[in-house]
Amino acid sequence: MLHQDEKLGKSHQGIREGINKMAKELMWRGKTEEQVKKIDMKEFMELVPSRSRRTLKKGFSDEQKKLLLKIAADDKNMRTHLRDMVIVPVMLGKIIRVYNGKDYFPVMVTLEMLGHFLGEFSHTRKTVAHSAAGIGATRSSKNVSAR
Repeated sequence: MLHQDEKLGKSHQGIREGINKMAKELMWRGKTEEQVKKIDMKEFMELVPSRSRRTLKKGFSDEQKKLLLKIAADDKNMRTHLRDMVIVPVMLGKIIRVYNGKDYFPVMVTLEMLGHFLGEFSHTRKTVAHSAAGIGATRSSKNVSAR
């Protein structure tokens, strides 16, 4: 009588071994989240795209420095108009409410967002939802069927 594993054969052994494996850890540019949090700004600037690198090279404005101080103090209600702020490793895991022209939209900073700008994740325009013809519409446009 053959054992269960012997019945499966070589092609199915990988399936059985895969059941016991852990989920893959999320990486950014070959570094884990803990490693990214520990790197200094010079090393971070080498890893981000050129547009973000040039922005970081100029240094932070006074408003951006105030936001970074709030983040370091672990303030719970961080609201900002700074849509042009580059996301840096200090912000990882924080929720920052970014102004989109009408509301403050909460943005949870994750590992994939590093090097992008805060404004990229707080959209300023809604999707268009068309409905019936408006008040000044002609008779012909009111009778068009909505297929």
